[in-house]
Amino acid sequence: MPVLPALVELKSPPPDSKNATSNGDSAPVPPPIEENQHPNHKLFIRMEQLVERMQDEKEGVPVKNAKSFMSKVPSVFTGADLIAWLQRTFEVDEQEAVNLASLVAAHGYFFPVDAHNLTVLNDGTFYRFQTPYFWPSNCWEPENTDYAVYLCKRTMLNKTRLELADYEAENLSKLQKMFSRNWEFIYMQAEAQAKVDRKRDKMERKVLDSQERAFWDVHRPMPGCVNTTEIDIRKSCKLHKPLKTRKANYNVPGGRLSPTLSTKGQQSGTGPGDVTSVEDLVALRDCLKLRLNKSHVKMSKVAEFLVCGCEQYREYDPFLTPTEPSNPWVSEDTAFWELERNCKELTTRRVKRWAFSLDEVLRDPAGKEQFAKFLAKEYSSENLNFYNNVSELKSTSEKEVVDKVKEIWNEFLDANSSNPVNIDSKCMDMTRREVYASPGRHTFDAARDHIYKLMKSDSYTRFIKSEQYRELLAAKRKTSVAQKTRSLMPIRLSTSGVPSGTTSS
Repeated sequence: MPVLPALVELKSPPPDSKNATSNGDSAPVPPPIEENQHPNHKLFIRMEQLVERMQDEKEGVPVKNAKSFMSKVPSVFTGADLIAWLQRTFEVDEQEAVNLASLVAAHGYFFPVDAHNLTVLNDGTFYRFQTPYFWPSNCWEPENTDYAVYLCKRTMLNKTRLELADYEAENLSKLQKMFSRNWEFIYMQAEAQAKVDRKRDKMERKVLDSQERAFWDVHRPMPGCVNTTEIDIRKSCKLHKPLKTRKANYNVPGGRLSPTLSTKGQQSGTGPGDVTSVEDLVALRDCLKLRLNKSHVKMSKVAEFLVCGCEQYREYDPFLTPTEPSNPWVSEDTAFWELERNCKELTTRRVKRWAFSLDEVLRDPAGKEQFAKFLAKEYSSENLNFYNNVSELKSTSEKEVVDKVKEIWNEFLDANSSNPVNIDSKCMDMTRREVYASPGRHTFDAARDHIYKLMKSDSYTRFIKSEQYRELLAAKRKTSVAQKTRSLMPIRLSTSGVPSGTTSS
């Protein structure tokens, strides 16, 4: 599909005397590959040549300050102006111009001002050129800590245009759990960058915020968008060595990215043979201690657990046991799943599965309801209520997280709470610090795990052995046996060959 006429036109270099002999017999010699050169470096250079032509003050795309409602939008151009410039400059039709513009935008050279989707439309949507500092030819490899600092800073600035999208809020919660030990450092860096941003001019701050957001839209794209930063393994192998990237200098106070490494750490290696300072040795010692504390299981035990698990769930696996309706993994008909999800009647098959684990009880709405009734009889329903509230906190919107944390604390863990739960002092102190220092989606994780283990080892065991569960299981078995008997009655024959229940004439 001819979508790269502009890039083809730009790729032809001028004749060079160094690459050809005077008589023109020998072929031009390609320039040597630099050590830090990206495999897509040539593609980036062609795109940047095209972008530089677009940014020409006289013959480029017209850039202006636009008005939107009661605010000004600085340094923008419309998608219609960009497509018209490409059509006029390279004599292509509208479809080819849109494809070419979207290709360049997907690599982050320009971006929509009010959206995360890096595509170009032929309309009045506002777009802005990316600063060369964030161009992909710099071969940056931003780390997860940089992304965590950026998202944390966005939550501090408290602006509507900087509000996190749903996928960004989910990424922030995952990063907070991943870097729980270093979160104070990340928070301090985000706070320092937010202070520097507040001192900038309003228009400059708007432009820089949008450019930084576009940089992360390229390197951490929203779900469903193409990730253009992935390296083709074949291109990397052509270099006959692993890809080496150039790290940015993050040690600038108030810089746009997080200082994840010290200057010494960037210059030296990170392996055990490269540690020289006392701090590196202490860090290595702590890392090795963590490895020693990890539990190890023999492969024979792992295989035994796998076989037992397969045997236990054999009846519930549509691949191993034929199902009615048909297997949804084979026929692509989800009627079987819908029937199990929406079935209000408790079948023996369904009740029997609750005895496998506490997770099976909590995953089934009917099982959770029966378990709640059992806990109410034992005056310990507050444990399940606390577990459900903390689970709901995980999916709460970012705006309501702090209020939800305070509500859970006041109801279950405060000294004057109405439904107090029983957790140990160490877990209580840790949770109290989290509530008052940095309330978030993972504030009650330690308390939730403690309550879960308590229910699993105590309440769940007694529930499975209780009269309530045995009566449920026995009632469903009697119902299923009666139904089978009723279904077999019409086909029974008497000794005279006449079906039972009828008279011979």
